[in-house]
Amino acid sequence: MPPLSPAIRQYLIVTGNYWAFTLTDGALRMLVVLHFHTLGYTPLQIAALFLFYEIFGVVTNLVGGYLGARLGLNRTMNIGLALQVVALLMLTVPATWLTIPWVMGAQALSGIAKDLNKMSAKSSIKLLVPGDQQGTLYKWVAILTGSKNALKGVGFFIGGALLAVTGFRGSLLAMAGALAVIWVASLFLLKKDLGKAKAKPKFRDLLSKSRAINVLSAARLFLFGARDVWFVVALPVYLSAVFGWDFWQVGGFLAAWVIGYGTVQSVAPSLTGKTRGHVPDGRAAFIWALLLAGLPALIALGLYTGHSQQLVLIGGLTLFGALFAVNSSLHSYLIVSYAKEDGVSLDVGFYYMSNALGRLVGTLLSGWVYQAHGLEACLWISSAFVLLAALISLGLPRHVGAHL
Repeated sequence: MPPLSPAIRQYLIVTGNYWAFTLTDGALRMLVVLHFHTLGYTPLQIAALFLFYEIFGVVTNLVGGYLGARLGLNRTMNIGLALQVVALLMLTVPATWLTIPWVMGAQALSGIAKDLNKMSAKSSIKLLVPGDQQGTLYKWVAILTGSKNALKGVGFFIGGALLAVTGFRGSLLAMAGALAVIWVASLFLLKKDLGKAKAKPKFRDLLSKSRAINVLSAARLFLFGARDVWFVVALPVYLSAVFGWDFWQVGGFLAAWVIGYGTVQSVAPSLTGKTRGHVPDGRAAFIWALLLAGLPALIALGLYTGHSQQLVLIGGLTLFGALFAVNSSLHSYLIVSYAKEDGVSLDVGFYYMSNALGRLVGTLLSGWVYQAHGLEACLWISSAFVLLAALISLGLPRHVGAHL
């Protein structure tokens, strides 16, 4: 076999780092939701535990893009890995120390780590693919994003399984040790100064000057708010409290959902026309969002009837996952395509700031709306958010190539 090119080797290292981080991120999310639910925390209190995770994700994507352009994406990725190890170890303290402020602080570090890692990985691909190979760029972004989400699903299952087998503290220690090994390897293997801008960006460059990126960022905010408004707190608590599922079942279902979602993301290019020589544009983003918009409302109506609730919920959310995956993959390609090559992390960081803001809004609504009005209300809000994302997408360029 011929030796791998330097670009392919760096892509594999970046992807491997992203995969390892994602496993711990998914497992930690499931550990915190299920562990604190069993301790008697309300859905709103559980949502509050993730408040700093999402808030610091908003800030990190904005500032992290600036740091990536100034310091290099290799440094921001390695900083993210190190911070996740610290966040995991913070939660291994004695149970009496696990107050809400302490857990929120650990989640804040984890949020910073996650978004530094994701911003670095997504930005790196722009630099490893020639600008005239848009089909290849779409494929690489789809593989990275899809495989990450499939592994996040595996992380959900691992979190539920570890909690049942080794307990909360043992699970965290195991994950921290494994991720520390990955971090040390990355320090030596990742290319120095990857993604460092030729001209030092100024702080005022944090906000995007591109209309296409601003519109796409607004659509992304509502798209991911539409998912997390039912997914983060409402769904796992509903499955446990209403259906009576145990840790294995809740973790297993959420794992299967995210794995399926990630798998569809990976093959999204073939679903959206790449096999016919087409790459998506703003019109494709509008159409796929519109196809998704009514589905959560239909699931809510099915739950109101009271018949075959498990079939309605599981079947409906499976279809939602498939359609949402295509929407997410389209967006992930478009942002990398729209972004400038020099200082790419500035544009990608701004975009994922909107992504994090959408998750923040969705997370808070997931706990509050579920506690006050139930899962059905969360699903109605989800439909409204997706419809807004579709309408905003009407402002995106119709032909990507002309706007690069």
